[in-house]
Amino acid sequence: MRNHQAVGDGRCLCAGVSRGKTTAVNARLVRRLTIVCAALVCAVAMTSRGKALGRRFRFATAAQNAQADGKWHPFQPKPGADRPNSAAAQDQGPVIKSQTNLVSILASVMDKNGTPVADLPESAFSLFEEGVPQKIERFEAQTTRPVDLALMIDSSASAYLDLKFELEAAARFIRQVVRPGDSLSVFEISDAVTEIGVFSDNVPRLESDVRRIQPGDGTSIYDALVLGSEALTRRPEDRRRAIVMVTDAGETTSGADFNEARQAAIASGELLYTIVVRPVKNENGRNTAGEHALITITDSTGGSMFTLDEPSQIQSMFDQINRQLRTQYLLAYYPQPTPPPGSDRHVELRVAGPYTLSYRKEYFTTR
Repeated sequence: MRNHQAVGDGRCLCAGVSRGKTTAVNARLVRRLTIVCAALVCAVAMTSRGKALGRRFRFATAAQNAQADGKWHPFQPKPGADRPNSAAAQDQGPVIKSQTNLVSILASVMDKNGTPVADLPESAFSLFEEGVPQKIERFEAQTTRPVDLALMIDSSASAYLDLKFELEAAARFIRQVVRPGDSLSVFEISDAVTEIGVFSDNVPRLESDVRRIQPGDGTSIYDALVLGSEALTRRPEDRRRAIVMVTDAGETTSGADFNEARQAAIASGELLYTIVVRPVKNENGRNTAGEHALITITDSTGGSMFTLDEPSQIQSMFDQINRQLRTQYLLAYYPQPTPPPGSDRHVELRVAGPYTLSYRKEYFTTR
């Protein structure tokens, strides 16, 4: 019994020492595991937040970091899990941010020949939001408000249109449209979207920028609309915003989708003018998905769409866009009743007479 007890005591002592070492080791392991777990939690949180915000800031970050190749690269396709969980968040998209709830609508009035109609009185217009008549608080015929314009040229269209002729027409448009106080920036659309220069009213430099465009591959229309809209949104407020896009409308390489492009365009308050180069007149012979998307977005923003079948038409189309920009009406109102925050609002504008109207038909309220 005494030997057994001694052995037993020895075993107990060794076990105690072993447990002491094990406890110390376990404590270190627990601390390390705690650190690892905390890091994993932070990584998951940052990943979730990155997914939620990545779409909003991807292009802005690319601009701020001034990528070495000078290009604004398109979105990377995202799986369904990256979409917002809320259906309402998907439907409402971006919002217009303003200090007041004064809503401004730019409108172009055309006669049966497509010629802009100027100098109509305020009494010729009626304004409605969600079917409710609105009181016009501000009215300007032929507004002189400065314009910020993104001129976007699809370089893949060069397969069907003489690129040099197209770029010279764009350079002439720059000379026509840019006036003191205005600004313009040139963008190239291909498989990536490239901002050739910064917004400026320096006409010779802008002409030089447009002549730097080279033939490209692919067409990222949706990415271009998101990028252009975000670039315009960063411009000063209380200015007109417009995108003029020349494209074959054959969407092929965007990471952004139709809804993202449409919501970005509406949220920026821009006017979208599109010149669609149609290499094949028969719809069965061309990709019409991008063309139909541009028709919808152009109508929602209040711009105009032109279809180019012959290269010689492009200059007259640029001329029409310039005339519309210089003969716009501005109407502003305070919505009544006050719309709920984070809602998609629909506007209807009517004019007395046998005229055709182009105007912004939607806006998003702030959340």
